[in-house]
Amino acid sequence: MAEDNSYILKVSNLGVKLQNQILLDHISFNVKKGTTLAILGPNGAGKTILLKTLLNLVPHTGSMEWTEKVKIGYVPQYVAVSDIPMSVREFLSLGNGVDVEKSLRKVRLNDDTILNKRLGVLSGGQLRRVLIAWALNDNPNVLLLDEPTTGVDMDSEEPIYLMLNEIKQTQKITIFLITHNIHIVQEYADDLLALNKCLTFCGPAEEIAKPDIQRQIYGETVCVETERGEN
Repeated sequence: MAEDNSYILKVSNLGVKLQNQILLDHISFNVKKGTTLAILGPNGAGKTILLKTLLNLVPHTGSMEWTEKVKIGYVPQYVAVSDIPMSVREFLSLGNGVDVEKSLRKVRLNDDTILNKRLGVLSGGQLRRVLIAWALNDNPNVLLLDEPTTGVDMDSEEPIYLMLNEIKQTQKITIFLITHNIHIVQEYADDLLALNKCLTFCGPAEEIAKPDIQRQIYGETVCVETERGEN
C-alpha cells in the first residue's frame, strides 16, 4: 500500500498527564500539508499544552508522526520583551546570516527605522509581526502560533491574519493556530480542532458557523472519537 504523502502530521491517542492531572486525553488527528489548522476551546482546554507537546517539550503518551523532515517556527502567546534589552535589529540578527530588512518585509513591516527601536517600545501589532519574522528566519515548513494577536488592537488583528495567510500560500507552510475568534476560524483556517482536554470536534473549519457545533465545543464536554483524526 502506497504511503499517503498528503499529511505532514499524524497524531494517535495522544495523552499528557502532569502532576497527576490529565491535561490531554486520547487526542487523535491528522494535518494536511500546506493547510491551516485552527485550535479552539475554552480556557484551560489544553491548547497551549498541545503545541508544546508537538514541540516535544512535554512528556506524553500515544504517538506523533511527522511524515517528513520538519523545521518548526514557534510564536508563544506571551513574551516578556521588557526583560529583553535589545533592538529589533539585534533580536532578528540572533539567527546566522539573517537579512533583517528582508525579515521585516516578509511580515509587511516596511519601515526600516523600526530596526533600531527596542522591543519594549513597539506597539502590540509591531511586536507580534517582529516575533513572527523571528519565527520565520530559519525558513520553517511548519509554524505554530499561540494566539498571535495577543496584545494587538482590534483594528490590527485582521491584517496580521491576512499576512499569515499570504505567507502560508507563498511559502507552502503548514500553520497551527490557537485562537478564540470564530470569525478567524471561518476566514483563515482550513480545518478545526476543538479541545477541552479531550477532542470535542475535528473537521472542516467552516463547520464552526453551525450553532450546534458551537454548542458541542463550548457546551457540556462530550468527547468524540475519530479514526486517526482524519477530516
